Amino acid sequence: MNRAQIEQDVTRLGPWFHNLDLNGVETAPGHFLGDYPADKFARFASLVPEDLAGKSVLDIGCNAGFYSFEMRRRGAARVVGIDADERYLEQARFAACALGEREVEFRRLSTYDVAVLGERFDLVIFMGVFYHLRHPLLALDLIREHVAGDMMLFQSLTRGPQAVADLAPDYAFEDDAHFARPDHPRMGFVEREWAHDWTNWWVPNRAGVEAMLRASGFAVETGPVDEVYLCRAVPAPYAEYGPHAVYPSRGDAR
Repeated sequence: MNRAQIEQDVTRLGPWFHNLDLNGVETAPGHFLGDYPADKFARFASLVPEDLAGKSVLDIGCNAGFYSFEMRRRGAARVVGIDADERYLEQARFAACALGEREVEFRRLSTYDVAVLGERFDLVIFMGVFYHLRHPLLALDLIREHVAGDMMLFQSLTRGPQAVADLAPDYAFEDDAHFARPDHPRMGFVEREWAHDWTNWWVPNRAGVEAMLRASGFAVETGPVDEVYLCRAVPAPYAEYGPHAVYPSRGDAR
């Protein structure tokens, strides 16, 4: 594919949220966040093993595929990117073609439907998705139950203090003072829009993010660095109940 062909298709498929370098052609050179997400990745790239040779990777909410292609550059043997937006997937498939990348598969799939993949991955990338979900804890439960084999690279928008409360394992019913602490785990619910974006549903604090990761069976190994964590899949503390048994009244995730 020559440069003129790439430039023509980049324009046809725009606008792009990921700025990819397709053989010298940038897909979003005027991005409002700069060279995104390359600039962001540079701040936490050290969290990801440099050598992923022989590893399998699942990129949830892959957009145009920046992280999928980056994991291939680190040697991952198999990479699957999923997204619910067909426009992003069309961009990702085109980028893979332009780069001559045949070992990355892109599929249209909801976060809540990861079980249909029928396999566990050595590394799950779950970045920039959590706060856009109506049912974020269920999503974490399903990822841990069905596809997380070892590591998970996780990112969520957070607001509030960086301090994390040291909470007791249980409290009496009348003891409610800890709920008012700013470092208590919490999730702010967005009823309408936040930052002019109706897809933002939740704005957690750091304590809330880490508590939900632990509750779903992910131990934080490193982070946060720029709101990003590297986690390990471990036995969930409430695994004997299962996500649907623990919260039977929450209903379907869609």
